[in-house]
Amino acid sequence: MAEQASMRLKVLLPTEVLLDTAAVRLLAEAENGAFGLLPRHVDFVTSLTAGILAYEAPEGEEVNLAVNEGTLVKCGREVLVSTRAAVVGPDLESLDPVIREEFAVLDDHERRARSALKRLEAGTLRRFKELEERS
Repeated sequence: MAEQASMRLKVLLPTEVLLDTAAVRLLAEAENGAFGLLPRHVDFVTSLTAGILAYEAPEGEEVNLAVNEGTLVKCGREVLVSTRAAVVGPDLESLDPVIREEFAVLDDHERRARSALKRLEAGTLRRFKELEERS
């Protein structure tokens, strides 16, 4: 039997490389719907939505990841996924709570951080305005 062509899949988080493996098929979700990739698929870039990214290893094993929004770049036989958070799970049922709980916590932290940043920006603008009025 001929060896099956594969892609190199890398899942990159802000602090680590979560996954660097071979894949013969990949399924993911973008804003305009789910899509699949094979090794000879045309090169492209897309934004991923929070959801499941599944790939098939050369041995036939299917692996599922919960991915929290990100970017997927396919160039040649390399597929790079950059995301804020991702979790590898044994099956789809175990990943559903992860998406709902862990990614919701990240979204809450992001909302708080954005709120704090808006307050800092508003304070800085007020101080600039005060300095401008004094001049």
